[in-house]
Amino acid sequence: MILLILLLILLGGAFLSWVTAAKNRELSRWIALVCLLANLVITIGIWAQHPAAGDQWIATYKAKWVPHFGISLYLAMDGLSLLMLVLTFFLGALAVLISWKEINMRSGFFHFNLLFVLCGITGVFLTMDLFLFYFFWEMMLIPMYFLIGIWGHERREYAANKFFIFTQAGGLLMLLSILGLYFVHAAATGVYTFSYFDLLQTPMQQGVARWLMLGFLIAFLVKLPAVPFHTWLPDAHTEAPTAGSVVLAGLLLKTGAYGILRFVLPIFPEASSFFAPWIMLLGVAGILYGGMLAYAQTDLKRLIAYTSVAHMGFVLVGAFAFNEVAYQGVVMQMIAHGVSTGALFIIAGTLYERIHTRNIDDMGGLWTRVPVMGSAALIFVMASLGLPGLGNFVAEFMILLGSWQANRLLTILATIGLVVATAYSLRIMQKVFFGQCERQYPLPDLNKRELVIITALVIVIIWLGVYPKPVLNTTQKTAYYVLR
Repeated sequence: MILLILLLILLGGAFLSWVTAAKNRELSRWIALVCLLANLVITIGIWAQHPAAGDQWIATYKAKWVPHFGISLYLAMDGLSLLMLVLTFFLGALAVLISWKEINMRSGFFHFNLLFVLCGITGVFLTMDLFLFYFFWEMMLIPMYFLIGIWGHERREYAANKFFIFTQAGGLLMLLSILGLYFVHAAATGVYTFSYFDLLQTPMQQGVARWLMLGFLIAFLVKLPAVPFHTWLPDAHTEAPTAGSVVLAGLLLKTGAYGILRFVLPIFPEASSFFAPWIMLLGVAGILYGGMLAYAQTDLKRLIAYTSVAHMGFVLVGAFAFNEVAYQGVVMQMIAHGVSTGALFIIAGTLYERIHTRNIDDMGGLWTRVPVMGSAALIFVMASLGLPGLGNFVAEFMILLGSWQANRLLTILATIGLVVATAYSLRIMQKVFFGQCERQYPLPDLNKRELVIITALVIVIIWLGVYPKPVLNTTQKTAYYVLR
């Protein structure tokens, strides 16, 4: 029941914080924070009990829902989903904290949407029924639309509509593939079911498998996002409130990567192998193109958004290299990117609160005024460019090491992306914190609440870089079963 409880805590907390906000806005915030911290403690407790995930599946829960159509409430947790849940509740709690003073308008409805989108993300990481997976996949969409459209910046409605159209279109393609797989399985076995474990064994012609796989893949590529499906991301990130950007970069993009690892590779192994060189090429294009566009930006949040396109390119390269080293590198990249890019968006948000501009040409020389913020930004900028000793280096090194065995030319091209990452990362520091500033901003450094948030992120990114063994041990069994 523990898996169902994780969902119910978020769902109950969402409605409770919405209702209580009318009488006590502060209590609404505390309810959201306590719910996320409770789930974080539960998942860390599960992780402590299963540090190496000796059995592939740590916990399962199954109940009949619509048995006539083969639909069940089927939840399961392995090493991969456990790590994604720890990341979800950790970043979710920080998103509540960073919006503590930023969100004053309709704060109850804000926390309702924040917890609701996190509930959808949690469901995506836990469900083993494809109908239920689609339900949670779409459940993430509406609250994120509201978070951007109501509490975003100047062009928030345009960004929210663009986000909705792109992700909804991809989701509909996935729904068609799910139904196709459902009927193909029924034609071959006589059993109508949406169970992930039953559909894993579906016998089908390779031509059919390739078309069905593309439906899943395009939905996940849009959410990842990969070039050329990436254009919604910079607008959504730029216009979203800080908490929305943290959830988008740290968690929502990871659902696309998770979908590839959980569904595309195991269900369609031959089709994945057939398309692998082209998908790896898309990943390399994202690394180089996203990096160059990031360097060209003057809007700080837009610059950070394009770095996500580049970093998610490494996920595609590693996922379709088909070896354990690259697979574990992809999982590490999902976690390290969520932490480092989420932190950069938090720093960008705290700067915007103080100076009311995101234009890096209007910044410069801020280090002397905000040395603590500058030091934190330096750590996460170094993580973004892949400095040894930080989590992103471990992730990208493992991905490149694994992809070298699959395609050496594409690996060399992907490695060039590290040089581009150095250029755009150092540009952030040079334009924002160093150099001369022509404007005099009244600029306080990080307050206690912001310092707690940044310190937690710094500890995690250094821990991932210095001692990644617990993460690698947890995903070892999952990687073995997917790639065998």
